[in-house]
Amino acid sequence: MLDVVTEALDHERCYRAVAGRDARFDGWFVTAVHTTGIYCRPSCPARTPLARNVSFFSTAAAAHGAGFRACRRCRPDAAPGSPEWDVRADVVARAMRLIADGEVERSGVPGLAARLGYSERQLHRLVVGELGVGPLALARAQRAQTARVLVETTDLPMADVAFAAGFASIRQFNDTVREVFAATPTDLRRARRRTGEGTPGWLTLRLAARPPYAADEVLLFLGAHAVPGLEEWDGTTFSRVLDLPHGPAVVRLSPSADGTGVTARLRLTDLRDLGAAVTRCRRVLDLDADPVAVDDVLGADAALAPLVAAAPGRRVPASPDAEELAVRAVLGQQVSVAGARTLTARLLLAGTPLAEPVGTLTHAFPRAAALADADLTAVGLTGARRRTVHALTAALAGGAIALGPGAERAEAERSLLAVPGIGPWTAALVGLRGLADPDVWLPGDLALRRSLATLGSSDADAATRWRPWSSYAVLHLWALAVPSLFTRAPELPRSA
Repeated sequence: MLDVVTEALDHERCYRAVAGRDARFDGWFVTAVHTTGIYCRPSCPARTPLARNVSFFSTAAAAHGAGFRACRRCRPDAAPGSPEWDVRADVVARAMRLIADGEVERSGVPGLAARLGYSERQLHRLVVGELGVGPLALARAQRAQTARVLVETTDLPMADVAFAAGFASIRQFNDTVREVFAATPTDLRRARRRTGEGTPGWLTLRLAARPPYAADEVLLFLGAHAVPGLEEWDGTTFSRVLDLPHGPAVVRLSPSADGTGVTARLRLTDLRDLGAAVTRCRRVLDLDADPVAVDDVLGADAALAPLVAAAPGRRVPASPDAEELAVRAVLGQQVSVAGARTLTARLLLAGTPLAEPVGTLTHAFPRAAALADADLTAVGLTGARRRTVHALTAALAGGAIALGPGAERAEAERSLLAVPGIGPWTAALVGLRGLADPDVWLPGDLALRRSLATLGSSDADAATRWRPWSSYAVLHLWALAVPSLFTRAPELPRSA
């Protein structure tokens, strides 16, 4: 499906998806209906409009800018995000990842442009040229969605909702909600669905995913790597501390009751971090992937076809913070998963403590600046490994290595490889699970070699064989080599 949106939206192909109510395209584009002034998901159950009465936009913000409002029935603003922004590495995709993470709310469009190394004018021209609206309009659409979540899932006063969502005034909040949703904030709250899942101090959200999606498998993988004090796994729910811009937060992730996504329960230090928290949870769970496009490519390979058929839609669990993942990757060099968890847990005292423990969770992962000067002798690392951690975190703290949501992936890899003690495998792991790059191969990985040998396949061309979805091939092969990390892993076939 990737070719549907990599160029200008093809009216005929998009309309076929709408006529078939194809949920696979939700998030790829929205359908604006001229006769009603409403825009919808492709899968909206309403009567299909005539082809001559619709236009297609790649983002909800572009539909807003053209004067359309969101459909109340299918809620296109709550659809999974476009997989395009995960796949692409150009400046517009990097900008979209930063906007989703709340960069415009925190530092404005000037800060966004500075993070990307462009002038405001250049960035505006590039984004408008491709999406039809600028960064400010894209951020405004995200604010509207955050506001809707808070209105419908909490009993917060509307003034608190407005400022938590990033609006500068109550009037701006009211006007935007009416314009986008054709309803007042009070109307949205009155019509909300009460699930009975609320817990005082916690926000409960449903995170949508494109099917097929095996939440239990993703959560088990994360749970198998859980670090005491930072993360927790009880067999159903994966919990962890998030280090967010305005303070640490705790999230509990579990399969949704209807089996189509994930339920997230969040306890935030500051409600302004809701948007960033949701974006990071979606990245951790790989919710915006296009499983059909991935499986079409990998399933066509004779060696991988049985693995793909056994686990359709397999995802690549990521980290909410690429800097954290980089440090953990260094700690995990040449040790077992259990050993890496133990070493990482010893670092936590350098991190920000929670105001009070939540279960076994006590600290956020230490930031790079705290580790750059920390005494690591008690962690149990070799002298060479300590020097690598110090060099890496000093480079991260000083800006010599950039691993944020807007990072340029190839440059990040080059910068990591320049750190003594970081080789191709570690740098690739940061790309795969830290930057959520869908096209990463892990050179020299022993588990991958073992799986390829079991399948009677060679790794000579593995770095290019499954592009642009090499990261997903890695997960399938890991599942074959280490089935205990995956709920749906196929059994190892006997060697010929």
